[in-house]
Amino acid sequence: MSNETVLPLQPPTAHDYNRDIVFMIFPLLALSTYFYGMRPAALCATAALTAKLCDHLVAWLRRRPYDKEENSSVPIALVLVMMFPASVHYYVVVISVSTAILIAKHAFGGYGCYPFNPAAVGYAVAAVSWPTEIFRDPVPFTRMTVADASNAVLVDSVAHMLRSGGVPNVRLFDLVLGNFPGPIGTTSVLIIISCAMYLWMRRDISLDIPAGFLLACAGVAFFYPRVNTLGLELPWKYLDIRITSLCYELLSGAIIFAAVFLVNEPVTKPKNPKARFAYGVLVGFMTMMFRYFGIYDIGVCFALISVNAISGYLDRLFSERFFRKEVRL
Repeated sequence: MSNETVLPLQPPTAHDYNRDIVFMIFPLLALSTYFYGMRPAALCATAALTAKLCDHLVAWLRRRPYDKEENSSVPIALVLVMMFPASVHYYVVVISVSTAILIAKHAFGGYGCYPFNPAAVGYAVAAVSWPTEIFRDPVPFTRMTVADASNAVLVDSVAHMLRSGGVPNVRLFDLVLGNFPGPIGTTSVLIIISCAMYLWMRRDISLDIPAGFLLACAGVAFFYPRVNTLGLELPWKYLDIRITSLCYELLSGAIIFAAVFLVNEPVTKPKNPKARFAYGVLVGFMTMMFRYFGIYDIGVCFALISVNAISGYLDRLFSERFFRKEVRL
């Protein structure tokens, strides 16, 4: 028998995690480029350049050397832009990314210190400031150039149709493939699931937070469907409407994208495993509340910021029994 010992797989470093997130953005960007041309690639390049310039600016203001090993700003910027439509103006990208990096990240001390997800903060600022830019999406294969998107045909999102109580005119098969008007990187469920499998195998993400998040979203969508304004009924009635509502809710509005690229952000999520599941459930429930009763089609970023505020409390809450046991010993 061999005497070789097998070392346990070590968790990824922050540098590895950020590199893997950037790597997983490329397949989402490739599909968006297929639908809308080179403009999504130009938007991502603008976001990445803005993020790097913000890091250099902060290093200069603090009179410190620029840290080349700290690579969190680019993935933050790319995740943020993935939630924008391909028709968004460049100044919206620059301002929202600058807000995410300068205020949400560096103002709190940089990577590892910020209490709120910077990508969610940047998106919230853009959504509040330019709702017509953010919540109207171009039709796939519409004519756009890198410099000009004025000829793009813009329509309301699937989430907007659900908020109006109607049934979206999009086939479920197209929802899975991402062949419908939506943000740059949140429409293709198959690609996002493939990215999730890679990140999970790399141990960049865990399954406890996404499980709680998706379970809460699915529960609200099933028991209180917005399709045909069904409302509260006995759960075994109108199963066809409930299932249809469940599919449309989960496959639109960046729910699946957020389950992979937002709620698993390592700095803002709880450290306790039990607290992580509760954290995911709270973010999922708040997401649906923002979608149902808010004025914005994508509410997950607002929900995430809200629950980020109590992430540390969840760690203490679920660790209380452990601490009491240690005192008794």
